[in-house]
Amino acid sequence: MEYSHSDAELIKQPIGYWSWAACKAVVTRTRTALAEIGTTQPQWWVLAQVARADTARTRDEVSHLLRNYLDTGPETMESEIDATIVSGWITEDPDGHLNLTPDGRAFYDKAAALQGELWTERHADVSDEEYLTTLKVLQRFIHNTGGKAWHH
Repeated sequence: MEYSHSDAELIKQPIGYWSWAACKAVVTRTRTALAEIGTTQPQWWVLAQVARADTARTRDEVSHLLRNYLDTGPETMESEIDATIVSGWITEDPDGHLNLTPDGRAFYDKAAALQGELWTERHADVSDEEYLTTLKVLQRFIHNTGGKAWHH
């Protein structure tokens, strides 16, 4: 690939623009690929949280955890949880615990395989060391500007 600027010019480029452009490109690619298999990114998050949990999580736990992902918000997350139930991928028991259905497990496996393919695509020609450095630098920018990420 060809970079947009020389190294001397890149060092003067605004991190805000390039981090935004990277976010937009990754999220757009991810959402487009997930839409092609019939789901949304927030529905994927719900499926992943339910499928990967050691014990059944409640709707409130899943909604609370995911509502700040990409500024999704509580109303949207509730709607996306409802959509996974309507799709027959998840059931909700009377206590609010969410569980995968057999169809949900099959769809989760399909979506997880797609996410793996997207990961490989994004990481082409990027070493683990470069990726680690990138994430640490981005977290330092967040810290230096008084920002908050999901883990705060």
